[in-house]
Amino acid sequence: MRGILRPVPFVFPALIVFLSAGSIGASPLGGTEGFPVLKGEYLGQPLPAAEPELFAPGIVSTGMFTRDIAMTPDGREIYFTAVLGRYRVTQILFTRCVDGRWTEPEIAPFSGNPDYMDAEPFITPDGRRLLFLSTRPDSAGGIPEGDQEIWVVDRSGEGWSEPYDLGAPVNTRDPEFFPSVTNDGTIYFTRSEGRNNYIFRSRMVDGRLSEPVKLPPQVNSTGMQYNAFISPDESYLIFSAVGREDCLGGDDYYVCFRDSADSWTEPINLGAKVNTPDANEHSSYVSPDGKYFFFMSARISDKFGLGNGRLTRGLMLKMHSEPAGGLPGIYWMDASFIEGLKP
Repeated sequence: MRGILRPVPFVFPALIVFLSAGSIGASPLGGTEGFPVLKGEYLGQPLPAAEPELFAPGIVSTGMFTRDIAMTPDGREIYFTAVLGRYRVTQILFTRCVDGRWTEPEIAPFSGNPDYMDAEPFITPDGRRLLFLSTRPDSAGGIPEGDQEIWVVDRSGEGWSEPYDLGAPVNTRDPEFFPSVTNDGTIYFTRSEGRNNYIFRSRMVDGRLSEPVKLPPQVNSTGMQYNAFISPDESYLIFSAVGREDCLGGDDYYVCFRDSADSWTEPINLGAKVNTPDANEHSSYVSPDGKYFFFMSARISDKFGLGNGRLTRGLMLKMHSEPAGGLPGIYWMDASFIEGLKP
């Protein structure tokens, strides 16, 4: 996770938002008083077109720092990350569709300890495992508290198993984070080497993950690329990078396409609709049906009218309490443009 090892240029909220923990079946159908009745796919939200829109404003994308998203293959469970302070409290939340209605988001049953960071959930294409970043200790594996490792929970009925460390050869004493898995079980992830971040791949061989290999220079073109989403068929990889000449801002989303010979294209910038000159973008995802591209961005909505004159305290408080006010939120758009970028 970029931002754990070094400061990130975000302004964080001072207000504490209460997040209630609970089990996977504990959220009532209507949620707390005032929570809306949501029906239909994608939390019943109007489907986006070619322009990015906030995903589920006030429900998933709130005034809180929100990033990362993952869905079960049937789309009936959605997981995302919420952050308080400078990653002081970082937890995975979820909502699920029960009897046609979406539950109010709550902390996932395998998350919820404020002493440890849980983030970057990813559900495998078969829906049987959920992988995530955690800084919790692994006493059996000798991993101390604070080390970034990839952890796993297995599907158990309607819920999940107890979390366990993915272990070697993926996890080492270097930080590993942002897992993404293909149809055949190959895992892509980021590993930090000193002050640099690189994208690695570990293939499944005879039922076991093989020694990870750093992807070639076409993907790892700078000393700082991370948080890679791999398409289930392994035909393209979307990731964030810093330091390229074609960057539109501090860190931008790029795509590399892969062919049947395992050759990769050079990184292609996703363009100005997705990447902005003055906002951070570094967590992407494509829905299991392949229709929608989700991404984190810290852009500020035009509705606040920052270009119209002097700021007021009232406007700052309004921006603080509403989505798209300067803290990261989750956006989505039609994903068909990705294929159109292919050389």
